[in-house]
Amino acid sequence: MKAAEPGRETAQALGLGLGLGAVLHFGPFSLFPRERRLVRDGQPVKIGSRALDVLVILTERAGEIVTKEELIAKVWPDTAVEESGIRVHVAALRKALGDGAGGARYVTNVPGRGYSFVAPVERSTSLGHIAGTARALASELPARLERILGRDTTIREIVEQVRASRFVSIVGPGGMGKTTVAVALAHAVLEDFAGDVSFVDLGSLREPHQIASALCSALGFAPVSQDLAASLPAFLRDRRMLVVLDSCEHLIDAVAPLAERLVAAAGVHVLTTSREPLRVEGEHVHRLAPLASPPEASAIAATEALAFPAVELFVERATASGTRFVLSDDDAPVVSDLCRRLDGIALAIEFAAGRVEAYGIRGTASLLENRFKLLWHGRRTALPRHQTLSALLDWSYNLLDGREQRALRRLSILVGIFSLDDAAGILDEEDAIGTLGSLVDKSLISVDTRGSEGPRYRLLDTTRAYAHAKLSDAGELQELAKRHAQYVCAMLECERNHDREMPARSLARYLGNARAALDWSFSNGGDPRLAVRLATEAVSLFMELSLLRECARWAEAAMALLEPSDRGTRREMDLRAALGVAAMFTKGNGPEVREALSSALALADEVDEPREQLRLLGALNILLTRTAEWREGLLVGQRSEAVAARLDDDPAARSLADWMIGTCRHLLGDQVAAEARCRSALEPTPTSRSTAMLQFGFDHRVRALIVLARALWLLGRVDDALRVADRAIRDAAEIGQPTTVAISLVWTSSVYVWCGDFERAEEVVERLVVYAEKHSLGPYIPLALGLRGELLVKRGNFAGVELLRKAGETLRAGRHDLLQTVFATAIAEGLAGAGRFEDALQTIDAALALAKRNDGESFDLPEMLRFKGRVLLAMPSRDETLGERYLRQALDHAREQNALGWELRAATALAELYTRRADKTSARAILEPVYSRYDQGLGTADLLAAKDVLSTL
Repeated sequence: MKAAEPGRETAQALGLGLGLGAVLHFGPFSLFPRERRLVRDGQPVKIGSRALDVLVILTERAGEIVTKEELIAKVWPDTAVEESGIRVHVAALRKALGDGAGGARYVTNVPGRGYSFVAPVERSTSLGHIAGTARALASELPARLERILGRDTTIREIVEQVRASRFVSIVGPGGMGKTTVAVALAHAVLEDFAGDVSFVDLGSLREPHQIASALCSALGFAPVSQDLAASLPAFLRDRRMLVVLDSCEHLIDAVAPLAERLVAAAGVHVLTTSREPLRVEGEHVHRLAPLASPPEASAIAATEALAFPAVELFVERATASGTRFVLSDDDAPVVSDLCRRLDGIALAIEFAAGRVEAYGIRGTASLLENRFKLLWHGRRTALPRHQTLSALLDWSYNLLDGREQRALRRLSILVGIFSLDDAAGILDEEDAIGTLGSLVDKSLISVDTRGSEGPRYRLLDTTRAYAHAKLSDAGELQELAKRHAQYVCAMLECERNHDREMPARSLARYLGNARAALDWSFSNGGDPRLAVRLATEAVSLFMELSLLRECARWAEAAMALLEPSDRGTRREMDLRAALGVAAMFTKGNGPEVREALSSALALADEVDEPREQLRLLGALNILLTRTAEWREGLLVGQRSEAVAARLDDDPAARSLADWMIGTCRHLLGDQVAAEARCRSALEPTPTSRSTAMLQFGFDHRVRALIVLARALWLLGRVDDALRVADRAIRDAAEIGQPTTVAISLVWTSSVYVWCGDFERAEEVVERLVVYAEKHSLGPYIPLALGLRGELLVKRGNFAGVELLRKAGETLRAGRHDLLQTVFATAIAEGLAGAGRFEDALQTIDAALALAKRNDGESFDLPEMLRFKGRVLLAMPSRDETLGERYLRQALDHAREQNALGWELRAATALAELYTRRADKTSARAILEPVYSRYDQGLGTADLLAAKDVLSTL
């Protein structure tokens, strides 16, 4: 077969009349359309394939207007593309050219018509190309694909490697596109080698002795000697050429010495493709990466998804199969997930795209859940091993020896990323290291060596599905599933007992394996005793990751299987504690939560486990703060302090007790003590899983930060409060646990509201809404809606009253009373603003009554009293004496709490009252001393309001 004229396929596909070796010059750039290469001042420019297509078209018609319809027809001839897709690639082109920098202009948009290339373009011809044209045309290279998605940069990199090192092997799993890249590279370097490029397809050969005749035929060599390897260097001595040896893996022992002899000829460069390296002298290995897919995200727009070559390939192949398919924003996340689950393997993506016509996007995605995906068919003209995924993997599997096949089957029981220790635990072989290394070399297992904890391994999802089917067919599945469950349980037990002086490591890497082990253990063919033991160890994992509903599910299942001998043990204690905490964060604060935590605490007391006592006291303290039983919560905190004293080897225990006491002191209105306790809780301490800074799905240090931020604002240190609030949100986001993030957003939102920064408060509240809904954090959804309603009222939109009422009803039903008085005050403010003063008074009186359950002490008592005074003074039949009395009470209570923030508000309201009475002396006397105590936050709402009042006195 004669090779197509290099680059001619692309030029013809784009409808261009570019001559052989044409080079287009503009500014500092040179464009080589045939080679699909752009350089600036001699250096390659990174540019996407579609953006490069657009550039070729625009420069060929420089100075003319190219309509959007023409661009779509030429760049996406078989794909339905929206106009926004063009804009994405034009923007990428402009960025690559530096369009606009230093006044340079290249591509302009002609509104309503299209695009034009406005820079002067000069043409030249590559003489080296013309000299090599005759030989290039005679070279029997496979035809290059018209379009190769996502590989432009890779091809350029390998071209440079071939030029520099002379011997390169492209290594990767089957279906990754190694041959496609090799063919494209061979065409790209034809000019470099004056057309002397030979391509040898070894995939169709079965016996080693067939290699010699195939190679000699490609090289035009008729050796006299039987020793081909010895004759080659002499024959090739005067030639400068590239030899491509494609699909070497099944004949690798015979190919390796031949490749080595080829490179011995000084002018010969060698490129091989294989699923494993040849491992010979001089070889440079380039592992071919998967096609890039979008990262995991709940939402992604179609235009964003199409910027990734895996998605672009899927859409192009789905359209080419006859489907009238346009990627929509609704389908983009599904296609993105599908491409990720196919590991960016080009052939697998093509197979999946071919199913869209029959099953639709979502139907095709659902088929990935079963082994039928291994039987999907590709092109009829493809090599037999490329016609189904199963055939593709059969080819690799059959090249393994028995030991390697057994290891691959057994490793398929592991889910996701695993370590060398994990592999050894499953294989139980002395040579586990060698076996694993061999499977890595053969591209059946990928490895990532970048982490600090050693290499991490992973089977591609398609390979794992294939090997898992082999495991089942071999009758080994049940035995391996039990071994796997036992191993996971042992690992989780080891993590629980991790050295308390060492930083706690994340359990996240065990999640996939824990789920699989639990599924098997609780199944009909599982092991009930192992199931209970495993669930008990796994609840910490689910708590750390805030997978609370899943935690409750497995804890309930394990409780149902507890045997009499387990009753009254630490195992029952752990399961009851997990049930209580999970219910608290997902359902509310009902009596069943208190019962679960109290019974678990009683068991901890019985077995005299101070660390467990401290953990459970921490959970109980949180429950009591949520139900607004702050006095009892303070007693729990003080009891925790006594327990922490028994753990003098763990300073984190004291920090936990400090946080509990500091939170309750703040809620009860003692801000000085609250600050001291929170600062003590934040002192640097060794992190230990035993006292669980991350024990119940949230970080206690973040809770100390949010309480400290609120206390600082109330103490009058406004700027400090804002800095700490920002830090709390930032730290929570870095930790990434949903409950920790939600808690930080709920508590800090008040600081921004108090400062009058409603825009920042709104941003925080909207983030909370998204987080609560996404992670099914039930009680936080009405909390978020209530905070949204409060913001509406603060901005004068009294529709927020109804939102606050609905949120309050939901929260009361779940006994979530922490913000009930805050929400009631906001409702009263909205009612008063709407002129419904009697309703406002009734609402604020109800809020004041709620404060009595904590002996009348509440952090917001001064604010409730102030607001009642303002309502009384605003009524048509106002009672100034009574109104002033409540304002005075607000001032007195604020002083008792050392709450300068509330004191300023009360003093400002009194100063306004005295000013209306023309008693400016009293007004100044009551406001000026309070205002003068501030040296922070002078630009915030309350201080500006006080300053305005003082300016009139």
